[in-house]
Amino acid sequence: MLRSDGIACAFPAASSAPRTVYLSGVVHPAIFGQRTDLLREPRPDLGVILTPAMGNRPDLTTTPWAADNACFTDPAGFRLERYLRWLASMSVFLPTCLFAVAPDVVADAVATWERSAPVLPLIRAAGYPAALVAQNGIEDMEVEWDAFDVLFLGGCTRWKLSDASRIITAEARRRGKPVHMGRVNSKKRLRTGSMWGCTSVDGTFLAPAPDFNVPRLVSWLDELNREPSLQLGGAHPQGFAA
Repeated sequence: MLRSDGIACAFPAASSAPRTVYLSGVVHPAIFGQRTDLLREPRPDLGVILTPAMGNRPDLTTTPWAADNACFTDPAGFRLERYLRWLASMSVFLPTCLFAVAPDVVADAVATWERSAPVLPLIRAAGYPAALVAQNGIEDMEVEWDAFDVLFLGGCTRWKLSDASRIITAEARRRGKPVHMGRVNSKKRLRTGSMWGCTSVDGTFLAPAPDFNVPRLVSWLDELNREPSLQLGGAHPQGFAA
């Protein structure tokens, strides 16, 4: 919601909980209440997603966040020992962490499971909810649901928005597991994720022109939280937002 002076307001008091949390891959000071000219105060539906390579260590005491493995941007760069050390160093912020992502292989569900299976229990042992990345082809596998806590929708864009992805999202939610959608950089994609029941999404929408895009992103979140019926308005027959 924007005030008449253009400043994004905080999460609407009338809403008891955010519909969907947006985790920004861009660590912008407005998210932490350090740019009151853009955002009056921090919001429970706006946080950050971090990787060891980013080097950022903001105060996450009251900010929702997630730990990512950076396999999407640097497939060969993942080092388990480094990742576990980093998770240990971030454990002071465990209360606000939504999940930590096991290593994956983009667009390959079988290879992802082989890479993730031995790491998921280590993430849990470190105290974090462990996230498995759903990749192309997971719909053809027998998913070991008890092995992870959060389902992360990855894969190529076509698969992420496919009926198979929507169905596995519904199954995860039926089993009581939160679902996160990656690479959400538009209002349409945010609405689709929220309509499917994703409890969180991430993206780099704030990267270009962040001072302009912070209020835009906040207005999208306000729309979801203030008027939940809008999530269904104009929906694609297969469950995509119009």
